[in-house]
Amino acid sequence: MQKLLESSIIAEDIRSLAQSLGDAADQFYGKSFLITGAGGFLGKYIVLLLHYLNENRDLRLQQPIRAICLDNFITGYEQQMIHDDDFEFIRHNVINSYKTDKPIDYIIHAAGIASPVYYTKFPIETMDVGTLGTRNMLDLAKEKKVRSFIFMSSSEVYGDPDPAHVPTSEEYFGNVSITGPRACYDESKRFGETLCATYWKVYGIPVKMVRPFNVYGPGIRPDDYRVLPNFIEHALRKEPLPIHGNGINTRSFCYINDEIEGIFRVLFSEADGEPFNIGNPTPEISVKELAQLVAALMPHKVDIVHIEPPHAVYASSDPKRRCPDITKLTRLTGFKPKYDLETGLKRTIQWFGEQ
Repeated sequence: MQKLLESSIIAEDIRSLAQSLGDAADQFYGKSFLITGAGGFLGKYIVLLLHYLNENRDLRLQQPIRAICLDNFITGYEQQMIHDDDFEFIRHNVINSYKTDKPIDYIIHAAGIASPVYYTKFPIETMDVGTLGTRNMLDLAKEKKVRSFIFMSSSEVYGDPDPAHVPTSEEYFGNVSITGPRACYDESKRFGETLCATYWKVYGIPVKMVRPFNVYGPGIRPDDYRVLPNFIEHALRKEPLPIHGNGINTRSFCYINDEIEGIFRVLFSEADGEPFNIGNPTPEISVKELAQLVAALMPHKVDIVHIEPPHAVYASSDPKRRCPDITKLTRLTGFKPKYDLETGLKRTIQWFGEQ
């Protein structure tokens, strides 16, 4: 994680995130966290935020935050993780049970293989982490009597939604192929939510399921192959931006700071056993329009080309629309996205350029 710590963009993001949480961050101090997928895109920001709060706490008033950070780096970078008296990094695959004598107040289960390129390369591992890994973390939560548990689900649980259900609310049951190219990811997340809801009903485990919608920002793998990092990488290399097919499928994108703030606001809420969309509903933009925006933000001319989808996961199975209804999240926590798409893109492009 050393390179991330050296990034002025990410350092600014973490400071802003702490300020956005404000007094709510007081609930973090003196508590123990376990984060799975701690070396992943979202996991890294979560760890950096907790560490920043520790480094900037009032030593007279606040006890340190303690964290156990788990990752096996199947898709994350094997970087220098934070490891000090309060933060412990352990190389561990969550499909195997994890035991510790230390107290755990909060579990954030962020482990997963989210990029289509990687989950089609590792389909069994993708299913295992969403099912076996989730079961193991829920059993640990039961043993430790945690205060709250976050399962990082996905907007992919909705599949290819009926246009009548876009923007999509948590009440929509989804339109998902159980054997299609995306099924290993989609169905493991759906079953992971079923496990969480059942552990809440049977054991009273205070679970919350969060469904991120197209999160992007500094720290995402440049070779992630999802649309935004793919466009930015090509643009910085002065290569044409490759649009799969006609580019009319739409998405709404959420900057990572907004996503992390939403996750923590849900974590500390009392809404146990419930799912929450976390994303930015505006703008819902076509892939072609996104390519045009990325090109316009570059200091040099960038062309756009249409290509045949390189894989079935990007062809007919690619959802036509993806846009969240975040009414429930806003009503419960007061959350509202702070970063518009152009602002977030500029920050992300700047970070990519640093790399």
